Amino acid sequence: MKTKCKFYLLFLVLILLLTGCQQEVSVSETELIASTPVSNTVDLTVWGAAEDEELLRQIINTFEETYRGQANFNITYQPQSESHCMDALMADLENGADVFAFADDQLNALVAAGALEPIEDAASVREANLPEAVVAASINDTMYALPLTADNGYFLYYNKDYFSDEDIQSLDRILAIAAEHSSQFSMDWSSGWYIYSLFGNTGLTVGLNDDGITNYCTWNAVDNNIKGIDVAQSMLEIAAHPGFLSTDDAGFLEGVQNGTIIAGVNGVWNAVAVEEAWGSSFGAAKLPSYTCAGQQIQMASFSGYKLIGVNAYSKQRKWAAKLAAWIADEENQKLRFRMRGQGPSNRNAAASKEVQDSLAIAALLEQSEFSCLQRIGGKFWDPVTIFTGEILAGNPSGKDLQEQLDQMVAGITAP
Repeated sequence: MKTKCKFYLLFLVLILLLTGCQQEVSVSETELIASTPVSNTVDLTVWGAAEDEELLRQIINTFEETYRGQANFNITYQPQSESHCMDALMADLENGADVFAFADDQLNALVAAGALEPIEDAASVREANLPEAVVAASINDTMYALPLTADNGYFLYYNKDYFSDEDIQSLDRILAIAAEHSSQFSMDWSSGWYIYSLFGNTGLTVGLNDDGITNYCTWNAVDNNIKGIDVAQSMLEIAAHPGFLSTDDAGFLEGVQNGTIIAGVNGVWNAVAVEEAWGSSFGAAKLPSYTCAGQQIQMASFSGYKLIGVNAYSKQRKWAAKLAAWIADEENQKLRFRMRGQGPSNRNAAASKEVQDSLAIAALLEQSEFSCLQRIGGKFWDPVTIFTGEILAGNPSGKDLQEQLDQMVAGITAP
């Protein structure tokens, strides 16, 4: 009997020991699972301006740090001009960037091509951003992208060593002073974006038709108070002035840095570099007036916004959307302003003291009274470039200016 009791006792002890071992194995397995690294890899490609590379790499690094443990990230930055983003994306939409920065005038075409879908949580995005930026990111009140900047416009940069506040009101005076100092005033006449400034306040019009694709244009009008040929003649006179230079962004910055350009039309994306070059002589203001048909015409401008889009064909749309929101949030818009001088679309960021104290942003706001949202179809650009090429060359063919205007308008309004 005692033997049986001992046997049962040993049996119970063995069960308890085995139970304890099972519990220890269970705990160790749980700990092992918890300590196992995340195995899913998130591959994302981001397109942004070449000038934004340092900024975007910093933003991407903080994104990866914030979401560490939720996924293994393989985020690749590739330089891509915002102005040509649509063309690059359309070349291979399904394999294009997951997240991309682009100019707002490309929104309609991107949506029509199925590259963008309505964003989630649009209500909070509307609340966080300036109303005009929300409009720029929307079609028929539906938002398809995230506002990134509210500064895609242009204004006058000038070196205060050469110009007074009165001088900068008149393009005639600016050109004269530049020539006197064997220097130049610059503006990029190869782009219709800037050429609009000469036509915009004359009563001559250009814009997008209701189909969202084709354009209307009256730049060749002969029955307006100021005729198309009046603007063309003024352009010829400006182009021939020794104080004038048509050059692109790179040429503008090079001229500012080497002292050959003492004033020019450009945007806030170059504000940091220009201020570094001119120091305390750095000045910025609205565009001047120019002489046309014996009148002083205030130069106009296109206003625009940079947006962040998420490719509808992205294989990681959830994470792409998170990254896009991260790039466009308040803190990173403030960082963008500090590093690149670009004006925020976020209400709080735009209202910050550092932004309000910016001379470039103040100039852009001053010019905004004479600007309009750019809504132009793709057929606009090439005809304008061809027309201005002839003007810059001094009309070497001798072709009638009205004929050239008619040809340009026919190209702009082509179906």
